[in-house]
Amino acid sequence: MANVILSLTFFCSQRKKVYFCTERKLLINSNYKKMIWNPNKECMSRDEMSALQGKRLHKIVKYVYHNVPFYRHKLQEMDITPDDIQTIEDIQKLPFTTKKDLRDNYPFGLQAAPPSEIIRIHASSGTTGNPTIVGYTRKDIGVWSECMARCLTAYGVTRDDIFSVAYGYGLFTGGLGAHNGVEMVGASVVPASTGNTEKHARLIRDLGITGIACTPSYALYLAETMDRMGIKKDDIKLRVGAFGAEPWTEKMREEIEERLGLKGFNIYGLSEVMGPSVSYECQAQHGSHINEDHFYPEIINPVTLEPLPVGQQGELVFTTLTKEGMPVLRYRTRDLCSLLPGQCECGRTSVRMSAIHGRSDDMLIIRGINVFPSQVESVVLSMKEFAPRYMLIVDRVNNLDTLQVQVELRQEYFTSTFDTPAAIDELEKKLAGKLKSVLSIAAKVKLKAPNTIERSQGKSAHVIDNRNIK
Repeated sequence: MANVILSLTFFCSQRKKVYFCTERKLLINSNYKKMIWNPNKECMSRDEMSALQGKRLHKIVKYVYHNVPFYRHKLQEMDITPDDIQTIEDIQKLPFTTKKDLRDNYPFGLQAAPPSEIIRIHASSGTTGNPTIVGYTRKDIGVWSECMARCLTAYGVTRDDIFSVAYGYGLFTGGLGAHNGVEMVGASVVPASTGNTEKHARLIRDLGITGIACTPSYALYLAETMDRMGIKKDDIKLRVGAFGAEPWTEKMREEIEERLGLKGFNIYGLSEVMGPSVSYECQAQHGSHINEDHFYPEIINPVTLEPLPVGQQGELVFTTLTKEGMPVLRYRTRDLCSLLPGQCECGRTSVRMSAIHGRSDDMLIIRGINVFPSQVESVVLSMKEFAPRYMLIVDRVNNLDTLQVQVELRQEYFTSTFDTPAAIDELEKKLAGKLKSVLSIAAKVKLKAPNTIERSQGKSAHVIDNRNIK
């Protein structure tokens, strides 16, 4: 397909111009004639971006030095002043920030803005220790909304869409984060949140909802609910899905797209950095573009903490370049991925990150082997007999770690497979063999009837670890 130059300009209801990236004379493949919300930032040259990042890094380091005792003490211990940070390359001089640092300074120890400037507070969804409390100023909410608008526009969302937000609207950042972005784009937002899924399914059909934001696991739960209600994908108008807040595989994407009749896009974020919209897929779907004018990414070796080159997998680290409420310097996300080289076909010049391959802190170590739930999911979804529902049960028996993988059969295979014990045994052995080839460890497989593994309407939990490892 030949390259073309586009010069169209569109306007949303907030009168903010939405341009094609080719307004900056960039060539893009005609397969990707999609609007770009803010070409001045999303299509900057690398030199322009580096200069902007360096300027903002110096400013944010100066800001936290004078407003956050934790960072001031850290920098003083390293004999660093804000004047030592002039370019983005100087970021490697700065200390890392960890989840433990955030919890140790609970609730407001890392807050930089005065309380009178904080207009919203969110908290992490962690289940152990103190939660992470994150305050946002009015400017922070504006930046967040801008970044969400970039994401949604990349997916093809316009003011003509009706968009359902099915992330939680509580302390979790997903609901309100996505909500503000939909409103900024000018689409109609349906704040469905989680729960009451049957009502949600009816609204999707009756209102002609065209877009949805939720976790991948909830999207599958929604599809199952629609099946039970007799709602077919031809009865609905869904065309865009923004899925995030938990890992998911390409097989899971295919499953969601087939069952709901939409195109699914990845969205990435974390409350410690901002919330959903830190990065997003475009129509090319070759990695997720990072809003790097606001969130500077690094990839480090999680053991040595040394920076890794572009293309090499390691731990993702973010520095917030513009955040006022609770800025973070070199925050270790524990997510394992890589930064992708080269320019994207869509015309955006912002750096892209690969899919998350696992986490350096919640990976399971079973008999000395590193195991990620996403590895199990990839095997389960490679076999047509199984639904994308599984649970890992880890235990310790006679001082030996054990792993059981429970997995649901699809309805169409349930009757025939459970016809004889021999058939059950054969399928369990088949899955166990595939798991061992991927995990390099033996797992006991237990087949489950459809709809018997507990569902989640928020983040899906796939691991029960009974070892009480500290």
